[in-house]
Amino acid sequence: MLDVTTAADEIADDARARANVVRLAAAQALTGANSAVIFATGSIVGATLAPNMSLATVPLSMYVLGLAAGTLPTGAISRRFGRRVAFIVGTACGALTGLLGCWAILHTSFALFCLATFLGGLYGSVAQSYRFAAADGASAAYRPKAVSWVMAGGVFAGVLGPQLVQWTMDIWSPFLFAFSFVVQAAVALIAMGIVAGVDMPKPAPADLHGGRPLLQIVRRPRFIAAALCGVIAYPMMNLVMTSAPLAMKMCGLSVSDSNFGIQWHIVAMYGPSFFTGALIARFGAPKIVATGLLLEAAAAAIGLSGITAMHFWATLIVLGVGWNFAFIGASALVLETHRPNERNKVQAFNDFLVFGMMAIGSFSSGQLLASYGWSAVNMVVFPPVLLGLAVLSLASYARRRKARLEAAMGEFPDPL
Repeated sequence: MLDVTTAADEIADDARARANVVRLAAAQALTGANSAVIFATGSIVGATLAPNMSLATVPLSMYVLGLAAGTLPTGAISRRFGRRVAFIVGTACGALTGLLGCWAILHTSFALFCLATFLGGLYGSVAQSYRFAAADGASAAYRPKAVSWVMAGGVFAGVLGPQLVQWTMDIWSPFLFAFSFVVQAAVALIAMGIVAGVDMPKPAPADLHGGRPLLQIVRRPRFIAAALCGVIAYPMMNLVMTSAPLAMKMCGLSVSDSNFGIQWHIVAMYGPSFFTGALIARFGAPKIVATGLLLEAAAAAIGLSGITAMHFWATLIVLGVGWNFAFIGASALVLETHRPNERNKVQAFNDFLVFGMMAIGSFSSGQLLASYGWSAVNMVVFPPVLLGLAVLSLASYARRRKARLEAAMGEFPDPL
């Protein structure tokens, strides 16, 4: 009877999770469109407004700083008031991003534009929890698929975001991209309406306390491997992606070439999500993460091989696919490291590590590109990828060895 009841509960939970996945995937698409506007325009607007060229990518770095700064507050709000409240707060930040970004361009204020992109990062940090929220209450078998399907919403962001820029960038000429940010604010308000309907009740009082101490969880080899791979996969992708539009401009390529590259990069980031969850279920998250890291290294190699539009586009597309495998795989690994009442603090801490490292690296990307060129940006990718592969291999070996020892001693394996 217990097995029948458990199975029925899992079916009901997965039905609710599927309904949430639809809304969260739509919200992911709209949020991704907002970030696509920032990434497609940030370094170009920065080069126009900044005192010197080395500061051109600072607005993008401020976006990443916002990502890092928002992760722990997102976890705290979700833990205290529920994820839905956090989602609504995030979309409000997205609307402010568009309005302030437009105002900054119209009044040629570099500082205000940086503030706008910082708020965009706060919006993005909340959106990063969509993938984890999709797995809340779902069965163990459905969790990787839920994460993957929500991430698939980014495919539409890859189409919508750059096209918004292309359609609107000259409407308020000579203020390039000003109207693009007005449209971005409208898109964020639409996203607010969507996330307001997500079925995620406020956490029970028992979930506000208890669980293992965070330090005990994050010291485990599985969490270390999962977090480190995320820390490598996302920042390395961000380093190359944020530098690419300005590098293309420095190489004499057009804004349309840059928009096209960013568009297909974002499609490549999220397109594989339609089947990444199934690949994780079949081959295991560690193998998918390793494949993703290797693809990021391959993208850097392509970037080193030439500076034509085709080289940039190929770099960005392969980079996007590599990020998808590595980041979704690492996210799936994180889901295996905590209990339900520990999820908000563990997931928020994981994202804090990922985006904190991105923020540190992002502030140096403009200087790296301006001082050493596009080749140096790509060369930086290889050492972290090798480190990630090594740590992932060691963690997988340690887990297999522990499982064998527990089996030999007749013990039940520890799922965490």
